[in-house]
Amino acid sequence: MCQKAFGGFFGPLITAHDAKWTRGEPKWFQSSNAARRAFCGECGTPLAYETRFGLELAIGAFDDPELAAPSIQVNLADKLPFFDGLTSLPVRSDDGEWRDFLAGIHSNQHPDHDTDDWPPRGDAT
Repeated sequence: MCQKAFGGFFGPLITAHDAKWTRGEPKWFQSSNAARRAFCGECGTPLAYETRFGLELAIGAFDDPELAAPSIQVNLADKLPFFDGLTSLPVRSDDGEWRDFLAGIHSNQHPDHDTDDWPPRGDAT
């Protein structure tokens, strides 16, 4: 289920103890009879997974995900067979056209730092 919910190979999560939402409440989707998932209603970013066992937060949504490194693996039966070999694949070259494309991107997702107000007001381009 995490692969579909995150649109990726897995859903990197960390257990939350005494967590609180600081930028408004997320939207929730009842993804199964036993779990619901939170996501940002503005941009769609996956934020959390909740069951009767507690709340898990999406590590990639943190401002500094390196501070929330995973400590265990779960659901290994669902691991895709090619995942362990990803780091041995060739790396895309950083050619000028790709570099120019990346330099021209303006993200409309929340920045990785605190802001006085969110979402931004005015022109979103």
